[in-house]
Amino acid sequence: MTRPPPRVLAVSSSGGHWAQLMLLRPALDGCDVTWACTQAGAGEPWGLAGVATIPDCNRNTPGALIRQAWLSWRLLRRSRAQAIVSTGALPGLVFIVLGRLTGRRTVWVESMANSEELSQSGRWASRIAHACFVQWEALEAPGRTRFAGAVL
Repeated sequence: MTRPPPRVLAVSSSGGHWAQLMLLRPALDGCDVTWACTQAGAGEPWGLAGVATIPDCNRNTPGALIRQAWLSWRLLRRSRAQAIVSTGALPGLVFIVLGRLTGRRTVWVESMANSEELSQSGRWASRIAHACFVQWEALEAPGRTRFAGAVL
């Protein structure tokens, strides 16, 4: 009997976070992936149809954060994901938190742009996610973050 592919929710903010998530696509080959981004149409340049659009939020917009958390919860339930992968920022962290609360595996990949210290979302993710990868060797903190190379 053939085992069904693992269901993964891959999520990020737009811009550089999304570009880095797209560079991780080969690592998700063989998975049933639901893609989500804060920018409508983000998947089109990458040949992806049906990318879910999630609201953007930041620490200065608590109302948007609450709305984003509710809509993220709905997407997480609908996707039936077993694992969540995010390259950041706060919208991705919301999924990491929801994933942990619901027993899903969670992976955070800190942005390449953060070479001297983790982003605020990355600091939280390093405490919450099952695995937190950094792209600069100097940011590796055993037991907290792992350096396994850069997403280029």
